[in-house]
Amino acid sequence: MHYLLFYDYVPDYLERRAAYRDQHLTAAWQAVQRNELLLGGALTDPVDGAILLFRGESPAVAEDFARNDPYVKNGLVTKWRVRGWNTVVGEQATTPVRPAR
Repeated sequence: MHYLLFYDYVPDYLERRAAYRDQHLTAAWQAVQRNELLLGGALTDPVDGAILLFRGESPAVAEDFARNDPYVKNGLVTKWRVRGWNTVVGEQATTPVRPAR
């Protein structure tokens, strides 16, 4: 199953992130190496949040990432939430559905 982790950032996120960015990116790339995190990045125009796409048996993989993320622990994230995403189209869809022939 895929899970989306949504972050809401503090208004001065861009000014504050430098102190924690390397730690955050290290954790993210480690999650990629474990084949848990597929994609992640900040939203733009405005930069007020981020979305990270996880793969796992339960939402725990995304929840654990958020709980341990330096951005969350140091107050750059005001709110986070995880939503299951039933992917049905694409090479990496977890429950592919093809059209009837």
